[in-house]
Amino acid sequence: MTDGRSWQGNWVARLYERVRERGYDSVTAFAEDRPTASLVALAEELGPDDVAGVQVFKGMVAEAERNKRLTRLVRGQLVRELYGRLPGGWPVALEGEARTEVAIALGQWFAYTPETHQERVDRASDELFDDPPPAGWRPLGPDDELLRTLLPDEEA
Repeated sequence: MTDGRSWQGNWVARLYERVRERGYDSVTAFAEDRPTASLVALAEELGPDDVAGVQVFKGMVAEAERNKRLTRLVRGQLVRELYGRLPGGWPVALEGEARTEVAIALGQWFAYTPETHQERVDRASDELFDDPPPAGWRPLGPDDELLRTLLPDEEA
């Protein structure tokens, strides 16, 4: 979206109106029904001309903070990044282009991580490089066993 229409008017109200039109009571519920969809894909489904991926994410963060489920949201964002960058799952070897794609996915994950979780995400990323998951690993949601081990829930 280059014309900025997504930021015109009350974009929060527009976002929630679109989510409700699709039968959901929260942005999180809408997104969790599409756990591997990118933020851009979620935004395009809600409004290709006036909803941006970052707006969808801001809605999800606000809800996760209110519901004390921020760690789960962070895990879910890793799923979205890995699914988009590693369509065949985790590479057999972390070298060459495969290493670059993993690094980009983890960098994007970090970029979307709220400040409160950046240190934990940094450690989890290091762990994925130091002790890679099995080749072909491709988490399909935030409750993946390995993801929960890497980034366990801490919220009270």
